[in-house]
Amino acid sequence: MSTNIKEIRDENFSQTVGSGTVLVDFWAPWCGPCRAQGPIVEKVAEQVGAKAIVAKVNVDENQATTERFGVSGIPTLIVFKDGKPVQRFVGVQNLETLVQAIGSAAEQ
Repeated sequence: MSTNIKEIRDENFSQTVGSGTVLVDFWAPWCGPCRAQGPIVEKVAEQVGAKAIVAKVNVDENQATTERFGVSGIPTLIVFKDGKPVQRFVGVQNLETLVQAIGSAAEQ
């Protein structure tokens, strides 16, 4: 995993998304579409730099957070602003869509 991407667990989820803009990729290692989404998320992290945190949650290892946000299909990507989900995507998303969503949330 890229050094630009933070791995979040149930224990530190609220603290990580609590302030600022955060893109969270809910994924699993066995999920083919998630493996396709991974390199895109890494490019998003490089492109947004310090404007937002980009993070991943392994749904198999962090079921409390997965259930809390009603994640049933993966990959699911949620943009948080100051702890609140502001935009959700299910399925593989392109770079431009995710960067634009982060930009919109950062301006709120």
